[in-house]
Amino acid sequence: MKCVLGFLLLLYLPGPVTAGELNPYHGFDEAPALSLQDLGHRVHSLAEYRGRVVLVNFWASWCGPCVIEMPSMQRLQKAMTGKPFSILAVNVAESRVKVWNFAAKLGIEFPLLLDRDGQAASDWQVDVYPSSFLLDRQGRIQYVAYGARKWDGAEMIRTIDGLLGKSQTVTPQAE
Repeated sequence: MKCVLGFLLLLYLPGPVTAGELNPYHGFDEAPALSLQDLGHRVHSLAEYRGRVVLVNFWASWCGPCVIEMPSMQRLQKAMTGKPFSILAVNVAESRVKVWNFAAKLGIEFPLLLDRDGQAASDWQVDVYPSSFLLDRQGRIQYVAYGARKWDGAEMIRTIDGLLGKSQTVTPQAE
């Protein structure tokens, strides 16, 4: 059903998607918990990424738009080297072997997390693939994107840099 909904939504999207098309997020007050294994069996918890801007992307290898946007995410990761930025790409309901082969074919180096039963996608209310959430350094979702994006475009990098520049409120020190 989700595949059909995603396909129908893509049919109604106007023209090609550009780098700057992120929508302000008006959903959860706090990002839902996320704690999943990567391909190497390491558990990644969203809480451990506090202090970093994080792109959480829900995808599947059967999803054409997901496959199309993945190389731009890899280029974005390289462009952001040395900055407090991370990508967590959550594969929904596919086998470790299938995801491993996909990552090897495309040369993906950021964490690919396994949502084996689709529970994380359900918790995040994901109905369309790909669905991406851009979180600020405090772990709050600031932007959402439904459908493929060109993640390494100049406008997208400016948006992420803007979130990187925002820090937690600093209490002035007494003199």
